[in-house]
Amino acid sequence: MKRVLGLIRMMRPVNCLMMGFAVLVGAALASSNALVNVWQNLIYGFSTGFLLAAASMVINDYYDREIDAVNEPTRPIPSGLIKPEEALVFAFSLTLSGLVTAFLTNTAVISCFVTALFFWLISAAYVTIGKKTGLFGNFLVSACVSAPFVYGSLAVANAVKPNIWIFVSMGFLSNTGREITKGIVDVQGDKTRNVKTLAVRYGEKKAAVAAVAFYLFAVAITPLPPLLNLVSVWFIPLVIITDVGLVASSLMLLKDYSRENAKKVKNQVLAFFFIGLLAFLVGSLS
Repeated sequence: MKRVLGLIRMMRPVNCLMMGFAVLVGAALASSNALVNVWQNLIYGFSTGFLLAAASMVINDYYDREIDAVNEPTRPIPSGLIKPEEALVFAFSLTLSGLVTAFLTNTAVISCFVTALFFWLISAAYVTIGKKTGLFGNFLVSACVSAPFVYGSLAVANAVKPNIWIFVSMGFLSNTGREITKGIVDVQGDKTRNVKTLAVRYGEKKAAVAAVAFYLFAVAITPLPPLLNLVSVWFIPLVIITDVGLVASSLMLLKDYSRENAKKVKNQVLAFFFIGLLAFLVGSLS
């Protein structure tokens, strides 16, 4: 049972659920009737987002096992609960399952499968090569995190609707801020592997300032959807909570950019991401 729980921990179920949920949000933004008319597509779409996100998390833990031995020694691989080769087999099975559901998401076109494969390759490129590049690696992760909005639109509309790109931009900017914040948390382990995050190259303080800049850029874009009549007024209350949360987290990080506080901010921001997703969904369906 402990080994099963260890495999589940490696998947980061909360992150995977958010990726699957983001596919539903992207579909709702593209077509407000999608949740009723093409629900089969969305079941496969949600599964694709969940499974491929899980695969990337497990692959990341495999390649980060030496860094995690310093930063997070209780994680399944460095703690000895899961063997590295077991993690690879698990990642392969998750990837294969995710690509199968991608093919089934919208059998009328191949774009869903191609998109899923493309962003999985970006994710794999990040964990194998891109992570050591620092900011560029952060951008690769943010591209993958924003991909479910694109995928959801393709699942129900066979195309990426123009309004989707605004939401992609918000997700990209805010997640880049979170990735830079994670670099502050992992700075000691990253130094041992020559991972050139902003925190390693320029110090925790400058990394905190950069992370806050991306958070605030994301907040600055949030008025656009209601101003352009892309969402209903019900979008506003939830997005205000998200914006206030991101601003408050930014102030916390600027005041204290220690590893412990950066870890708190990183987790808080993930919660505000979920509220933001709810804002997108409610605003598109109402």
